[in-house]
Amino acid sequence: MTAVAHEPTTPAEGLLDVFLSLDTPEGFRAELIGGEIVVTPPPDGDHEKYISRIVRQVIKRSRVDMDFSGNKGLRLKSGGACPRNHVIPDAAFGALNLDLFGGADSWTPCDGIAMVLEVTSGKPEAGRETKRRCYARAGIPAYLLVDRETGMVTLFSEPEKEDYLRLVRRSFGDPLSLPEPFAFELDTTDLV
Repeated sequence: MTAVAHEPTTPAEGLLDVFLSLDTPEGFRAELIGGEIVVTPPPDGDHEKYISRIVRQVIKRSRVDMDFSGNKGLRLKSGGACPRNHVIPDAAFGALNLDLFGGADSWTPCDGIAMVLEVTSGKPEAGRETKRRCYARAGIPAYLLVDRETGMVTLFSEPEKEDYLRLVRRSFGDPLSLPEPFAFELDTTDLV
């Protein structure tokens, strides 16, 4: 990544400049979440298994043809003095006819994203709290969280300001209804 060519005028801009100039080791990913730079190592096999099981269902069973991107950087609205959040969900989905990912830069706006997916790993609070609030502030209609520590799948929907107004939580093995434009029962038996 290249550094920004202007002198930062605020600490938040300085942090954003440092973040955008990071050169993370291969396989690692860096995110700017709530004013903190978070670097995570490559995921383990179970993490990827859960993503694969869900992505396959969304692509095959959604009422609308869905496009998918894994590890796509999203620029999200921030609150307060924090610079714009730069978050990388495990998966992002949007209607195929919108062509959200073709030709997009490394960091793209979240306009048109219908749902993001996160599978918890080493720091589960990031998915449970911080990222959830980032996605809600950005107005992403649905956030699907697979919490490996609790054995639960949670769908957050109806974003308003700092959070989602609605959540539906199911244990691994129980089906979870996804809203339009997906409109199907997500089978979570493979997550047990």
